[in-house]
Amino acid sequence: MNGIFLLAGSNIGDRLKHLRDAGALLIKKEITIIDESSIYETAPWGKEDQNWFLNMVLQIETSLAPDKLLQKICYVEAELGRIRKEKWGSRIIDIDILYYHDQIIKSEHLIIPHPGIADRKFTLVPLVEMRPLELHPISKKTQTDLLAECADSLDCILTDYML
Repeated sequence: MNGIFLLAGSNIGDRLKHLRDAGALLIKKEITIIDESSIYETAPWGKEDQNWFLNMVLQIETSLAPDKLLQKICYVEAELGRIRKEKWGSRIIDIDILYYHDQIIKSEHLIIPHPGIADRKFTLVPLVEMRPLELHPISKKTQTDLLAECADSLDCILTDYML
């Protein structure tokens, strides 16, 4: 994958405002947003008895190493009021590193590419919108092929919202 890609999502309160605020805060943390997907309204994944999410993918540029980028992302989430309670639970904001160029990283706190990419339509649909033919660095499959093979049947609805 050529580039650094983040997934941002929110399902509490003013979801669109939280996405916009996250984008504004990322810019203050040595991060430049160079491209963005459309915003999708998506059914909750993993724990379905909660509000629907707004999700989008951001392509960024930064001089930060992956571990430092993760720290900055965690600061942004905390500044917006995210409290980590339960896996797949509701959240004001969630920002994941999907890809950091073609790097493959497996550490205690960071796995890149994100291990859930191929299983989650809410991640793949915006990635296909942005970079349909880019290859996953491990599977060597395009984003389009990953989406075609994805077993996730949850709704992922294009909105007319803009960041």
